Amino acid sequence: MLFVLYCLDKPGHSDVRAANRPDHLDYLKSKLDSIVIAGPLLGDDGESVVGSMLVIDAADRAGAEGFAAGDPYAKAGLFESVAIKPYKKVLP
Repeated sequence: MLFVLYCLDKPGHSDVRAANRPDHLDYLKSKLDSIVIAGPLLGDDGESVVGSMLVIDAADRAGAEGFAAGDPYAKAGLFESVAIKPYKKVLP
């Protein structure tokens, strides 16, 4: 089942994001079989990073929650909020 993980950073935490980015990328690379798409959310300026968005394939909501909780960004307290929603891909 597909899930969207929509994660918004705490304001003023760009240093936490930068410090944990290598571990975050290693974590995602270890989960490539579960990731449909992943990348940063950008601010209105098109450059500043304000969060992360992923679409993952997980057995159930608990699996998606476990994936989200295991992310080094989450463990470092980067996110102000994390929304996890079931997702149905229609196109393409």
